[in-house]
Amino acid sequence: MRVTIKLFATFRDQRFKVDVRELPEGSRVEDILRSLGITPDEIAICLVNGRDANEHYTLGDGDTLALFPPVGGG
Repeated sequence: MRVTIKLFATFRDQRFKVDVRELPEGSRVEDILRSLGITPDEIAICLVNGRDANEHYTLGDGDTLALFPPVGGG
């Protein structure tokens, strides 16, 4: 199955902005996090197809995963 991964803010450092990956059926968000070296604790917002998800979410063909770290500012 094909999944689009979008990284935001500091997650893009030494990685990518958008990537499309072929994954085996039954892959979960946590499988992608592991491959990127990101822990679930580092995620502030996790969206699949624009809807809130968590690391246990099972992805489907054509899904888009967006990952956001906590953002500071003032």
